Amino acid sequence: YGNALQAASFNGYKEIVTLLLDKGANVNAQGGPYGNALQAASAGDHKEIVTLLLDKGANVNAQGGSYGNALQAASYNGYKVVATLLLDKGADVNVQGGHYSNALQAASA
Repeated sequence: YGNALQAASFNGYKEIVTLLLDKGANVNAQGGPYGNALQAASAGDHKEIVTLLLDKGANVNAQGGSYGNALQAASYNGYKVVATLLLDKGADVNVQGGHYSNALQAASA
């Protein structure tokens, strides 16, 4: 993980995510294999944490990490509910990057 917020987000520790954000953790901090906390939560299929991060200002189209962005992480893993949530919040299906290049290719992998 790139930081504590990403680790808590990936593992579904909502209380820890909330605590870290309340103490000033940068919701859009970059680094590590998941790129950012939103991508980590999306890769872990944690809808409540995805919603929390978006409500706290997470960039839905932020780039970085192995998947490229949160939508690609959710798409690759087949997490329809999280992918739909990200799309409803403005995720761009055409963004390029990451190991699978875009969300469609990630979903097909």
